[in-house]
Amino acid sequence: MIFLDEISNSSLTSYEITAVIDSALCVGAGGSSGSLADKPIVRNSERNLVIPGSQIKGRLRHECEKIARGLHWAVCYSPNPQTMCPQRAGLTENFDRPEYHVSGYEGKHCLICKIFGNPVLRSRILFDDLICMEDPENLPEILRPGVTLNRRRRVAEEQKLYFLETSPANTQLKFTGQIHLSDAPQNANAPDNANEPDYAGALILTGLRHIHALGGSKSAGLGWLHWEFPNLPLKETAWDFLAKGEGE
Repeated sequence: MIFLDEISNSSLTSYEITAVIDSALCVGAGGSSGSLADKPIVRNSERNLVIPGSQIKGRLRHECEKIARGLHWAVCYSPNPQTMCPQRAGLTENFDRPEYHVSGYEGKHCLICKIFGNPVLRSRILFDDLICMEDPENLPEILRPGVTLNRRRRVAEEQKLYFLETSPANTQLKFTGQIHLSDAPQNANAPDNANEPDYAGALILTGLRHIHALGGSKSAGLGWLHWEFPNLPLKETAWDFLAKGEGE
């Protein structure tokens, strides 16, 4: 277990975010008991509905990678450790840039790894689980039937009926938690004027705005959402820095 007050040599800034579910949510917990569903929805010990922080972090990293590549920054390929920084097996993009040096760490680390971490570099960002504070007694168990499809034959498989548990539909349930962001790592072996502004907040905010659905059965209309954010203190220099992906 990670305790925020035990993270040394860094100061944490916490921001509250809220996911507002526009349809019904299906974040399944395979193997859970206590439900008639084959895939029950995730709950905490107090029976509140939960969106795991690990799911948000994984989706957000994926979206931030797409944005950085769109801005022509060289980005490694997660989650395979061999294709992530600093190893980057088989990757031929230009990672030899002063922005990719990190003090105290060997090798180069792309902009995404400097926020989310890699097998060598610790993550700057921690996510709480997003918790729905609506009284669980007010949220009845909703079961949605489904059937396994044979993609080759384009028919339903025999005796493959299953049930998913979802949150109630169209109730605008709010799931709230915090993002904890630590200080940016400093560049090493780079001239003073190469130190970049802290771009993490700008990239994280943009990435979250690209996440329109979470959980399973998104193609069937489940998990669609919108976000409520605080006013993050973003500086224009951060946007200017991100726009320099192709170099000056």
